[in-house]
Amino acid sequence: MSDSAPSRPRTSFTPGFDPSSQPWQVADQGLSAVGSQWFEPESFRQLWSAIPGWQLDAKSGGADLRSTGREAAVLIPLVARPEGLRIMLTKRTAHLRDHAGQISFPGGSIEADDASPVDAALREAFEETGLPRAHVEVLGAMPKYGTGTGFAVTPVVGLVSPGFALAPDAFEVAEVFETPMEFLMNPVNHRLYQAQLPDGRQRQYFAMPWEGYFIWGATAGMLRNLYRTLLSAVLKVEDQGF
Repeated sequence: MSDSAPSRPRTSFTPGFDPSSQPWQVADQGLSAVGSQWFEPESFRQLWSAIPGWQLDAKSGGADLRSTGREAAVLIPLVARPEGLRIMLTKRTAHLRDHAGQISFPGGSIEADDASPVDAALREAFEETGLPRAHVEVLGAMPKYGTGTGFAVTPVVGLVSPGFALAPDAFEVAEVFETPMEFLMNPVNHRLYQAQLPDGRQRQYFAMPWEGYFIWGATAGMLRNLYRTLLSAVLKVEDQGF
């Protein structure tokens, strides 16, 4: 998410602990993977059309949507590669005020001239990474997700056709990379961490470490919600014998 200037002063956001060094457990109890056969464009469109409703994991965070006047949108880009769909992610630069160095989806604040959250997500994705709108087939939006920085974020899911050339914004984006959906939509790769906060409270959060990237926080929470929802669609499709 871009580090757009807020409407009123605020302090920077840091978690107050090292997210990757806290105790964790695998979060796959009673859950199965979404099979790799669903991670090509046509079969994924079929699966998306079968979603019976959004399944939000109670431990994924993002539940606090008290009005702050700060609406945002991110794009969850599913890039069609020969080996299967891969999710495009960005690593934020180290100097940004919020979530410096963290892994995120391209996105940012919804501005006055954005026609919709979808329009904002596509605009921000282009500004941050250079991903052209013409390469994105928007499938739909997930429910809003509340972040620790006070944003109500609309995640927009889109299939991305290959053949594009990226031009990342060097101020905001240190790196753009892709992670296989087959990895992210398998709960054996989901860790549920528990951290003791300085004020005595405990915080739980998901993380999905992949090849040196620590995917956690809101990004992992949205991915967990996407996984739980796609799994419910798989079970529906299998029950109906499609």
